[in-house]
Amino acid sequence: QVQLVESGGGLVQAGGSLRLSCAASEGTFTSYVVGWFRQAPGKEREFVAVISRTGISTIYDDSVKGRFTISKDNGKNTVYLQMNSLKPEDTAVYYCAADAPISRAKDERAFSYWGQGTQVTVSS
Repeated sequence: QVQLVESGGGLVQAGGSLRLSCAASEGTFTSYVVGWFRQAPGKEREFVAVISRTGISTIYDDSVKGRFTISKDNGKNTVYLQMNSLKPEDTAVYYCAADAPISRAKDERAFSYWGQGTQVTVSS
């Protein structure tokens, strides 16, 4: 059973930046497609970004494209989400997820493992 632990959330002003981290308890992220999802209050969880097993391919939701960057450090067994130019509408609990076919990388139901989530709050 792979455990994922997110960190790096917090409170930031609009226009600011945060970097989220997702660390795996065992195994290696080279074996997994890893994605980030988020859930705002009163809304369904939504796709944010995903990175392939090799780290070569990435996919972003249009709402974050050009502002967020997903990356992978296989040596540290960690996936990052660099978030720049943050907006109040980015406020949500952000979740890391692993192990899904790349063809279904935007579908949260395809992922086998999930972290506990980290809160990101962007003030206006």
